[in-house]
Amino acid sequence: MATILGANGGGAITVKVRAFAMLRDIIPAECNAEISRGSTVGDLLAYLSARYPGLGDALFTPTGEIRAYVNILKNGRNVHFSGGLEAPLDDGDTVALFPPAAGG
Repeated sequence: MATILGANGGGAITVKVRAFAMLRDIIPAECNAEISRGSTVGDLLAYLSARYPGLGDALFTPTGEIRAYVNILKNGRNVHFSGGLEAPLDDGDTVALFPPAAGG
């Protein structure tokens, strides 16, 4: 499991990030991100998008909204129902990234 360091003072928390399906071509399937205390889901995704080219385009529209059919879960709950990109993160949280899936 990779560890991604992004904290810049003020204390840090560690968040587990899990990627699924085609996102695994862009970011490791599972990694730990060390980010600043007080960060939100949006802060984490912005940091990861800057670190992994193509991730931002896969997750966000050109206006910065989560793409339709992309699901981002914080501790198993879709962030759409729990604060969106402004949902706060705590030490030990897990954020899972699910891209659109097709098939039948």
